[in-house]
Amino acid sequence: MKHRIGTLLFAAAFTGIAPAPVVLAQETGQTQVLANQIEGFEVAEQGGTVYVRMTLREPLSAPPPSFSVANPARIAFDFSGTGNALGRNTQSIEQGDLRSANIVQVGDRTRVVLNLVKMNPYEARIQGRDLIIAISPAAAQAVRSTVVSESQGNFAGPGGALTSGLAVRDINFRRGTEGEGRVVVDLSNPDAGIDIRRQGANLVVDFLKASLPDHLRRRSDVTDFATPVTAMTAQQVGDRVRLTVTPNGLWEHNAYQSDNRFVLEVKRVIEDPNKLVQGGRGQFQGEKLSLNFQNVDVRSVLQVIADFTDFNIITSDSVQGNLTLRLKDVPWDQALDIILQAKGLDMRKNGNVIWIAPGDELAAREKLQLEAKAQIGDLEPLSTESFQINYHKAKEIFDFLKSKDQTMLSKRGSVVVDERSNKVFVTDVPSRLDALRRLVQEIDVAPRQVLIEARIVEANKTFARDLGVRLGFGSRGTASLGNGAKIGFGSSEFAAIKDGKIDTDSDTLVTTMIQRVGESATSGNGIDKTPYGALSMTLFNSGLTRFLNLELQALESDGRGRVVSSPRVLTANQVEASIEQGTEIPYQEASSSGATSVSFKKAVLSLKVKPQITPDGRLQLSIEVNKDRPLYEQALLGVPPIETKNVKSEVLIENGGTVVIGGIYEEEEGTGVDKVPLLGDVPVLGHLFKTQSRISNRKELLVFITPRIVSDALTLR
Repeated sequence: MKHRIGTLLFAAAFTGIAPAPVVLAQETGQTQVLANQIEGFEVAEQGGTVYVRMTLREPLSAPPPSFSVANPARIAFDFSGTGNALGRNTQSIEQGDLRSANIVQVGDRTRVVLNLVKMNPYEARIQGRDLIIAISPAAAQAVRSTVVSESQGNFAGPGGALTSGLAVRDINFRRGTEGEGRVVVDLSNPDAGIDIRRQGANLVVDFLKASLPDHLRRRSDVTDFATPVTAMTAQQVGDRVRLTVTPNGLWEHNAYQSDNRFVLEVKRVIEDPNKLVQGGRGQFQGEKLSLNFQNVDVRSVLQVIADFTDFNIITSDSVQGNLTLRLKDVPWDQALDIILQAKGLDMRKNGNVIWIAPGDELAAREKLQLEAKAQIGDLEPLSTESFQINYHKAKEIFDFLKSKDQTMLSKRGSVVVDERSNKVFVTDVPSRLDALRRLVQEIDVAPRQVLIEARIVEANKTFARDLGVRLGFGSRGTASLGNGAKIGFGSSEFAAIKDGKIDTDSDTLVTTMIQRVGESATSGNGIDKTPYGALSMTLFNSGLTRFLNLELQALESDGRGRVVSSPRVLTANQVEASIEQGTEIPYQEASSSGATSVSFKKAVLSLKVKPQITPDGRLQLSIEVNKDRPLYEQALLGVPPIETKNVKSEVLIENGGTVVIGGIYEEEEGTGVDKVPLLGDVPVLGHLFKTQSRISNRKELLVFITPRIVSDALTLR
């Protein structure tokens, strides 16, 4: 902000003096005679501290009220009831950080403004008729990897030393994740002196005592990066490298250094009409100032703040009272907030105008305005507008607007739906129609599609082993029991029946014997009646009247299988979808009256899912997978039982990621022994009368889910 001092009147510091009728003494040639006068002004420097001594005609009872501004660096003192007897309004000093002084008399008050190179701490004290002001230089501090804010100026290496031979190796521009412009400068030495400052609409960064290669001396247009920065220029200026960054709009910057890399970030600031100073790094962003007033009118303090800001301050007639405050290096917007809180005031901002009044007065005024707007709404003429609904059903929006809990329409509004054209016709005041139009534009968007693929993997391994020996004996001989009854031993095993009688032909007996041995070899406990590997030996006499049969039976089976089912379904975001494939098994169902009917039970492979796309691009799935299988070999009354495998879950998955949502593992181990009672228990010889079997089965079921957000060009293949 620029202030014109001297020949142009410096804005009145106290509201008791209106700027319009004020006439300076140098303009009229007449000097107002006051009780006290500033008669002397001297400056001396000692040990880096600048001392200003002002001699007055009458001694002061206390130091005058003062305030300071950081940019431009100034210290101001206000002398009440005091005139300027120096005969001049401006004095050039050029000692230390003090450049000049302005002494301006306005009516019965005089303001002394000390213009500095940079803001330094100061202290005022009274010594007889003299007011002595001591301006001490601030201690230089340099911290490596320190964040430099907008209010800071210089940045140096450790100990403030600037290393010679510094070179800029590279300058790059990048776009940050939040749309900020990022200038990255690679240095040859981390101990670099860096000065950052605003210069008009630009941001200037000087690398002190540094050199810039010829190929980096250029102007770069970075508008295409879509950041607040539009261009940057790197050039060699004397013994320093100057980087000029040109942003646009409202912005704020942040700079930091890490080792040999210096990074300057320029971030867009979204304007908040209710904030005095725009920015996102804190609540208070204004330039720092110092205020030192004792029992001064609050309207005068508000006028002082208005003098050094870009805002016009209007105070209500009810703003009255005095206050005493001492604030040092405080942002001006924070100082204003403190003053308002101390006096129970509030403010409203409109553009660059701030209206200040008691809080109750502002609230009452706003209440009247709202009541007036409500009355205007009751009398405002109605308008009718049609809304074309593209991706929703117009009936759903109609039901929402007709609900008694809705707040979109006024009490005079009405709505009609045309389902054939999928349009909604609304009649209401224009302000409500504008709000409804924004709502429709926000919700009537194309839904995003999600492809969900499930893989159901079933793996099984079976193993069975049978080993046994059969010993048989047969005899054709019979014994009489009387009355025509006979008994034979073992002859029925190989006997042949012909015409209802035992056939004693030798060839027939041998043929029957071979057939019986084959049948016994296929009667084991193998899988699917698989014949045993059988080795049979028969011993008989020459008359074929005695037979001794020995059979060795052995079976070993090993099976492996894998079944993969992969259902897929495509659905819209937050819309449940299902897909199934399989059979329906009929069965009879009887009612209480005795009548029967045929019902069906599903035995299917099904996938039911409801996806939801999260704001960060992930997918939340409510999913149910079902795999049924009818067991026809175990049917009861012609109706087979159903083997069911089901998993139901809700998971959060990355887009395109795969997750296992369920698994079932079964393992079956079994052994068995078939033997002839008593004979099978005989040691050693008992193995001739028994068969041993062992079964080992393993089954495993896994369910995999892979969701993908489908783009417009992707189709289900």
